Amino acid sequence: MTGQLTETRVIVTKGGKHTRLAQARTSKRKRWVSVGMATGAWVSSMLLFIPIAYMVLKSFQTEQVAANATPQLFFVPTLEHYVEAFESGIWPYAINSFVVVIVSTFVVIALALPAAWALSVRAIQNPQDSLFFFISTKMMPIAAGIIPVYVIASQLGLLNSVTILIIMHLGMNLPLGIWMLRSFMQEIPHEILEAAAVDGASSWRVGWSIVLPLMRPGIASTALLCAVFSWNEYFYAANLTTTNSTLPLFMQKFLSFGELYTAQVAAVAVVVSIPVVIAGWIAQKSLVRGLLFGAVK
Repeated sequence: MTGQLTETRVIVTKGGKHTRLAQARTSKRKRWVSVGMATGAWVSSMLLFIPIAYMVLKSFQTEQVAANATPQLFFVPTLEHYVEAFESGIWPYAINSFVVVIVSTFVVIALALPAAWALSVRAIQNPQDSLFFFISTKMMPIAAGIIPVYVIASQLGLLNSVTILIIMHLGMNLPLGIWMLRSFMQEIPHEILEAAAVDGASSWRVGWSIVLPLMRPGIASTALLCAVFSWNEYFYAANLTTTNSTLPLFMQKFLSFGELYTAQVAAVAVVVSIPVVIAGWIAQKSLVRGLLFGAVK
C-alpha cells in the first residue's frame, strides 16, 4: 500500500513537472509572439512615417537643395516657403475648407443617426436592402457621375461655390456614416433599452438619454473619418470650383512643369496637413474607443 502511494506521488510529480514545462513553453512562445508583433508594428509605423518626414524635411529646404536627387539631411533651414504659402492667398481656401468640413460632417451625423436607429434599434423591414442601397452609391466611380452633376450645378448656379461642395461631400460621406453608426448602435445591449422602455421612457427619451451618451465614441470616430475624407477631397473641388474652392485645390497653384516648386509644394502640404493631425491627436482616445466599441463583450 505504501509502495502504491509512493508510485502515485512520483507519477503526480512527473505530471506536474510536465504541466509546468508546457506552461513555461507556452508563456515563452506568447512572449516572443508579442515581441514580434510589437517590432513589426514599429517597423511598419516607421516605414509609413518616412514620406511624411521627407515632406517636412523638403519644406525647410531651398528649391535648389530640394531638387537634388539625393536627399540632403544637412542644410541651412529656411521658412521662406511657409511665408510664401500664407502670402499667396491661403486664407479664403482655408476658410472654405473649414466651412465645408464642419457643415457637411454635422449634417452627415445628423442624418446618419436616425437612419442607424431605424436600421438597428427600431429596425425596419428588410434593413439589408436599405444598407445595400446606401453602400451601392459608393460603387460607381465619381468620374462617371461628374458630367450630370456639373450640368445640374450649372443650371442651378452652384458652380464655383461652397454649397455644391457641401452637397457633394454630404453624398460622399453619408453612406459611410450610416454604416459605421449602425454597427456601433448594434453593440448597445438591448436589455438596457428594454429596461428603459419598461420604466416608461419614450423612444425620444431612450435615444437622447441612453443611446447618444453610449454612442459618443462611435460618433466621434465617425465624425473624424468623415471630416478627414472631406478635408482631403480634391476631385469635386477641381471639377466644380475654380477660385472659390478648398485647400487641396490651393496646392495646385504651385504645381508647374516649367519651374521648380518642390519645396514650396511640400510647405503647403505640411500646412494643409496640420489641422488633420491636430484633430486626430485631440480625438485619438475617442477614435480608439469608437473603433474598439463592442470588441470585448
